[in-house]
Amino acid sequence: MVSLAKDTAIYGVSSILGKFLNWLLVPLYTYVLAEQADYGIVTNLYAWTALLLVILTYGMETGFFRFANKEGEDPTAVYTTTLLSLFITSFLFASVCVLCRYPIAAAMGYTGHEEFIALLAVVVAMDAFASIPFAYLRYKKQPLRFAALKLLFVFLNILLNIFLLVVCPRLQGDALISSWYDPSYGVGYVFVANIIATAVQTLCLLPLSRGYRLSTANYQLWKRLLRYSLPLLVLGVCGIMNQTLDRILFPFFYSGEDAQTQLGIYGACFKVAMVMMVFTQAFRYAYEPFVFSKHKDRQSVEAYADAMKYYILFSYLILLGMVFYLDILKLLIAPSYWEGLTIVPIVLWAYIFQGIYFNLSFWYKLTDRTRYGAYFSILGVVITFALQAIFVPRIGYIASAASSTVCFFCLMTLSYFVGRKYLAVPYDLKRIGLYTLLVVALLAVFSTLQKHIGITSRLFLGTLLIGAYVAVLVKFDFPLSGLPIVGKYFKK
Repeated sequence: MVSLAKDTAIYGVSSILGKFLNWLLVPLYTYVLAEQADYGIVTNLYAWTALLLVILTYGMETGFFRFANKEGEDPTAVYTTTLLSLFITSFLFASVCVLCRYPIAAAMGYTGHEEFIALLAVVVAMDAFASIPFAYLRYKKQPLRFAALKLLFVFLNILLNIFLLVVCPRLQGDALISSWYDPSYGVGYVFVANIIATAVQTLCLLPLSRGYRLSTANYQLWKRLLRYSLPLLVLGVCGIMNQTLDRILFPFFYSGEDAQTQLGIYGACFKVAMVMMVFTQAFRYAYEPFVFSKHKDRQSVEAYADAMKYYILFSYLILLGMVFYLDILKLLIAPSYWEGLTIVPIVLWAYIFQGIYFNLSFWYKLTDRTRYGAYFSILGVVITFALQAIFVPRIGYIASAASSTVCFFCLMTLSYFVGRKYLAVPYDLKRIGLYTLLVVALLAVFSTLQKHIGITSRLFLGTLLIGAYVAVLVKFDFPLSGLPIVGKYFKK
């Protein structure tokens, strides 16, 4: 258990730190890129890469874990078979995209920027191939090496972005820099930095293939791996589409000529709200081990009920903090993007509903009814697509944000009511409902008063309202007497 907790902490911290550091590129892009449309390109193409990565791995990462740990299977054969499979499919994908970059770019609206398609196709191919060596590191219980290689990419990507977008433009007079650097290429250097960092990471993973012979790859094993992994592809594709479809579809549904500009504004403000995602993921990493250690029985339904309640309570605190201090948070992006900040509260609610839906997913995982996860994900795609198609042409990116919120609210609600039939978890709905009403009331008070006061007064008001929420938390769910060391100074 100690080893498991240690490995979980390493994987968790590296993942959270990596996401946070990558998130710091948002201010750089919004302040440095010439136009909002440039960031619209980044937003759209990276949404595509997230979807394509799931397709190109086609569940093989999970398949590797399943078969490498399966009795009677040779882990070496499993590793080489999955690695060879992903190498072939990734190579074919990258080759087709590079050769067909002109028609692909035309279909996506990137005529004149065909190299962006080629660069990102190679990046996605390398990332898909790398998923198996990274899975192998986890299988071999090498979390430090795993984390080091993940963070290597993050730091290298950030440094290259700073060098190409900030340093090089200031060194235009230098003969060496001027010989290759083209300042008009602009946003293209974002993708150049990405492909260099990904290539370095991939090269560092290649030694993991040393000593493994391709002759150990097994065709019959590969067919069994596919039978196991391909159904997971449906769930994975639908899941990632629920998270990225808004940024993928926007250029196709938005009727204005400034689609990329509007998408850039939406993407930047959406990233501001992603602070919620980072913090909620950190909460899950930190709190779940505590829950399982406190409730020795891992099947304890009380543990899941507690996790749900405290996840919601902390998420509400983050929601209030981000909305009430938005005057400070908006400085993370350039003023030209501020018109889109109205979507931040909407996206924050989407992340909360998504987190609740994730916690609710325990019921179909524990009862071996994972097909429901696929059903819900497919329904989510339908809801998102329909709302985007109907409302984006009319109200723009507000509809994109709202479609994600409505999607996850529907999935959350449906999962709860269906799950009650198979796993009765005693969620404290009364307490959660009261906190929800309190949060909505605090948001309403702030929304009503903020229009009539200045920034300083808004920040003061927000602090008072957050203090009121914290006071209720302390009163009913987090008594100060329960704190370590200082708790003895407070009465129970």
